[in-house]
Amino acid sequence: RDDINLVVLATPPGFRPIHFEYAVAKGKHVFMEKPVAVDAAGVQQVLNAAKIADEKKLKVGVGLQRHHQKNYIDTVQKVQDGFIGKVISLRAYWNNGGVWVRPRQPNQTEMEYQMRNWYYFNWLCGDHICEQHIHNLDVANWVMNDHPVVAHGMGGREVRKGKEYGEIYDHHAVEYTYKDGTKLFSQCRHIQGCRNEVAEHVHGEKGAGNLNGFLQLYAGGEAFRARGGKDAYQQEHDDLFDAIRNDKPFNEAYYGANSTMTSVMGRMATYSGKEIKWADAMKAPSIMPKSFAFDAEPPVLPDKDGFYPIAIPGKTNVV
Repeated sequence: RDDINLVVLATPPGFRPIHFEYAVAKGKHVFMEKPVAVDAAGVQQVLNAAKIADEKKLKVGVGLQRHHQKNYIDTVQKVQDGFIGKVISLRAYWNNGGVWVRPRQPNQTEMEYQMRNWYYFNWLCGDHICEQHIHNLDVANWVMNDHPVVAHGMGGREVRKGKEYGEIYDHHAVEYTYKDGTKLFSQCRHIQGCRNEVAEHVHGEKGAGNLNGFLQLYAGGEAFRARGGKDAYQQEHDDLFDAIRNDKPFNEAYYGANSTMTSVMGRMATYSGKEIKWADAMKAPSIMPKSFAFDAEPPVLPDKDGFYPIAIPGKTNVV
């Protein structure tokens, strides 16, 4: 349709690379939610389409709204300007009670059931380390102006063991390493009744601080606290619209893809129990279905009792 200038991609994340590639091919500006993929093949598809978007001067926004939140912008800039000295480690958390479950309905095909209950299947969601924790991992990458090169960690299903929870874990803990040796210690958990925290913390040679609601840094007896700014969920769209109207450079697909791959690499590390290198992770095969239809076969199927295969660290291969 020639009367459409901008499309919003907010279906389950597994479809993001397909829809983004198609929108760019049709010459449309794009706002796409995070994560931008669920596997390495999808990340590469997004990166390739992002280059074409640049060639066509299309504008691309990604729903990692902290990049448009003034107090985050000011705090990250203060860190990068050296207020707390060289960054030596970061911590990132998305720990809370979890999300909805949509029970199986009569006469649903397996594909439709997974589509409607998309949060619990990796080809649709990427596990909650991708679907939610990406926000915190993205902030760490933003601070470092880079992505990690290696990851190892652990995870499992401590509470969500029922068949209705598909194939994803309920907790992940990952240690990432950037190429300069800086460590990122990452946790995400979906278990009710536990200590909750959604935040990022940064530690430097001269001080430290948090990058959550308070956005405060401390160094040598001096404190910095960022304030102000519009609602970030609105601001990210305002900034995209401004770039479209005034033809300003604007393509967030690149950092969106790198932060997505950071979360995918973390999932690969926890599922396998192995150390995963970025270069190897980027070569991992697609986990997407071969065809898309409600009567098609999804890439993971339940056993005779309705339970889905679960990754077992030490046994499951991911690369």
